[in-house]
Formats: sequence, C-alpha cells, structure tokens
Amino acid sequence: MNDTLKKTPLFDLYKDYGGKVIDFGGWALPVQFSSIKEEHHAVRNNAGLFDVSHMGEVKVTGASSLAYLQKMMTNDISKIKVGQAQYTAMCYENGGTVDDLLVYKKGEDDYLLVINASNIEKDVEWLQQHKTDNVDVENISDHVAQIALQGPEAERILQKLTKEDLSAITFFKFKDEVNVNGSSVLVSRTGYTGEDGFELYCHPEDAGKLWSALLETGKEDGLLPCGLGSRDTLRFEAKLALYGQELTADISPIEAGIGFAVKPDKETVFIGQGVLKEQKVNGAPRKLVGIEMIDKGIPRHGYKVFADEEEIGFVTTGTQSPTLGKNIGYVLIKKEYASLGQEVFVEVRKKKLKAEVVKSPFYKR
Repeated sequence: MNDTLKKTPLFDLYKDYGGKVIDFGGWALPVQFSSIKEEHHAVRNNAGLFDVSHMGEVKVTGASSLAYLQKMMTNDISKIKVGQAQYTAMCYENGGTVDDLLVYKKGEDDYLLVINASNIEKDVEWLQQHKTDNVDVENISDHVAQIALQGPEAERILQKLTKEDLSAITFFKFKDEVNVNGSSVLVSRTGYTGEDGFELYCHPEDAGKLWSALLETGKEDGLLPCGLGSRDTLRFEAKLALYGQELTADISPIEAGIGFAVKPDKETVFIGQGVLKEQKVNGAPRKLVGIEMIDKGIPRHGYKVFADEEEIGFVTTGTQSPTLGKNIGYVLIKKEYASLGQEVFVEVRKKKLKAEVVKSPFYKR
C-alpha cells in the first residue's frame, strides 16, 4: 500500500476486521471486509457500519452566513431550522456542479457543511473565493471523524450505546453533543444507502472505540463492517448521486435528477441561477435515466450510449444489482430518448448491446 495515501483515524483497525484496502482518490480506504454482496445485503436486511471519515467538513459562521450560503447554494437555506440538515448543491455560473453536499444548521449563524472527499480543496477554495464580510469559512475536516451506521436495525443498535431518545431524531434532523458510549457525538439521520440510519461525527481520537463498540454491540443484530464497494451499490440502487459520476462540472443538478434541491425562485440570487431556472422550467437538454440490459453485459461508467446509430450519451454508473440480480445502470442521455421503454444500445468492448429505459430508482425502502 502506497505510504503517501491519506488515512482516516480508523485505518489501523481495518486489518482486525479483514478490510481489503484500496487507493480511493488519494485515501487508503477499505473496498470490502467480507464481500461486497454480503455487506450490501447486511445493510438492506440488518445493518452495516461505514468509515466515512474521509468526507470533508467546513464550518461557516458569522453574522452574514445565511445570506452568503443563500448565494452559494442552490437550495433555500432560509428554510432550515436549528437542528435540521438540508441536501443542496453548489454550482458554477454555467449550471455545472461544484459539489453536492449537506448543510447542518447548528445555530443562528453557525452552519456545518459536509462535502465530498475528492472535492475538499476545490470546494474550500470556491467558498473562500466568494466569501463576503462578516463570514468565516473554516475547513475542519482534519478535526472530525465520521462513521455511518445504516440499515433497518441501525436505531436499535445505536440506542444500546446512548440514553438519548433516537426516535426523536427524525429524517434530516440532528442532535449535537450526544453522549454515545462516553464520547460526545453529533448524531444525524440522513443516509446514503436508501435505508434508515445515522451519521456519527466525533473527535478523531474517539472514532476507534466508537467503531469497535458499535460492532460489538450490533453483532447479535447482524451488523457488519462495510466498505466502499457496498456503499456504492447501495447508493446506486437508491439513485443517490455520486459526484464525479452523476454530477460533475459539466453536469447540472437538473440533468442529474436532483432538481428538488434547486430553488430558482428563492429571494437571493445564487450562482448558476439563470441556467438552472431555464432548465427547471423548460427541461434540461439531457436527462439521467435508469436502464436494464437486455443483451448480456454490464454497463460501466463512461461507456457510450447509442440510439439509431447516433451517440446520445453515456453511462454514469452501472453494475449487477445485488438486490435485483440484474445488470442495470444510469445513463445521461439526450432528453428525446429518455422515455420509459425506449430501446438504447450500450457500447461494451466495441459491441453494441441492447438495453431498455426503465423506471428508477431501482430500489425504494
């Protein structure tokens, strides 16, 4: 393993649980512990535990933080109450995506942004570049570890380690400074797997004992440590966008199907508003849709998609779905070919294989 790779506070524990470590965007992270399929099914049926400490955290504070975030984000930040989280995007002037992220409102002028690991430097630079007076933007990524506990048994397992009533932390809500197994933790309930679950933000030095305590406590409920492989198949089935695949600097939130996080009519003018409003009203030129392979083959990221010999787009993500046992994918294609039942062809190793546009997401809880 390359020694220059960044490591999370849990790195030394991976081998104790059989973690197979890979280079993931400059981070040494586990792709799997047992197997991708086993971990995937554990999350769908029981529970899985993920180390997501590589994710970035940015603190935005100061008297003008709301006005500033309204300018930077596509969603309406004024709608978030203290103790709530919101999914949003940051865009360029041309409507392309800087990143998709979560905004947690901790206090009146106190926000926590959770950003994608591969975008930390770029995002922080973008945020700093547009910073206004009376706003502080601080990258606190190195001071925060994050563990995600996901699956139908998540609440039952976590409840054994805290006196806090977890049922009161409903979807997209959070509670700060919760005592979990003796550590002070920000507990939120957003999820990136299509299942119920919690994110635990803690001090890096507390991450190891929290990880071990959860796995020990959750053993009887079928809790498994999980890697990036199953995290990807789970979020894929639930049609949750992945930056670098469904969203990029060249793909707008509208095209990627997260238009619900774009509020073009909010009072504050935000970056990219003109293009996004036009796309929201009249439809974007391209659309992200699900496909199921008819011919034998797996659609992989970047494969070209054709209809009537014309190249109409490409695969953003594709795999054999562990839940459905089918070869499926998401494709970003010209909108005129995006209707259900449309026949398309995916170029797999110079062969054009038949597929059909089908209903997505492929999985709903």
